[in-house]
Amino acid sequence: MAKKRRKPHNRTRSSAPSGAGTAVKSPPAGAPRSGAATPSKTTRPATDTGADTRGPSAASRARAEKKELARTEREAARKRMARAQRMRQLVWIVGLGAVVAIGVFLLTRSDASNRPSEPLPGELRTEAPWDANADQAAERAQILGLPGHSTPLAMHEHANVQIFVHGEPQTIPVNVGINEADGAIESIHTHETSGTVHIESETARQFTLGEFFGVWGVRLTPSCLGGHCNDGDNRLRVYVDGEQVSTDPRDVPLDDQTVIVLTYGTEQEEPSPIPSTFDFSSIQP
Repeated sequence: MAKKRRKPHNRTRSSAPSGAGTAVKSPPAGAPRSGAATPSKTTRPATDTGADTRGPSAASRARAEKKELARTEREAARKRMARAQRMRQLVWIVGLGAVVAIGVFLLTRSDASNRPSEPLPGELRTEAPWDANADQAAERAQILGLPGHSTPLAMHEHANVQIFVHGEPQTIPVNVGINEADGAIESIHTHETSGTVHIESETARQFTLGEFFGVWGVRLTPSCLGGHCNDGDNRLRVYVDGEQVSTDPRDVPLDDQTVIVLTYGTEQEEPSPIPSTFDFSSIQP
């Protein structure tokens, strides 16, 4: 038979400092001491078994997604604005370039639409040499649509034209474009036999080699000079400041102080070197 366990007595031994006459009774075990704060009961926080404690909450994710969406929309809007700005700049540049190109074209073009399809009055289609042929120069200038020669002049420029046929230099005569009998002078003309072409016009515009030969009344086409036409190795060639050009010779500009050389014949018959300079300081007004 098991022995009963004896209950311990709740007697405590009072303690007092040495020399005290009265014993102070200790409070029962577990009771709070006088003046000491009663500890509050510790409460374990409730656990939400439905929440995912391993990552951000659904609300946090929603906010992040909304923020990212707003950022994406701002970036897309910025790109649209940048594209629109680039397009406006491109349209402006293209438009400005077109206006400038049209202006330059209208100012400097050789008007092929005014190029007569029929021979000009008194046009020479014979072989060199050619005279001034000035009797019908005014009529030819009118057909070509050339501006007049009157003061004050809007432009006064000079170009030098030289012609070689089978290697032989050909003289460009005095008074091309000047009819002394009528006292008429055209905006493109000559005063001497040096090949200097005087451009004296009441209107500033681009003049061409084809217009000079038109006023002179000597046929000039891509393949013919007067009565000299391409045949076998005999070819018409045109040089500007020593460089050969492949465009229609009638469209070669009569720019100020340029040297234009026309040759007809074989390559072996061409002058060597091709003339490319001229003393324009020797020109008399």
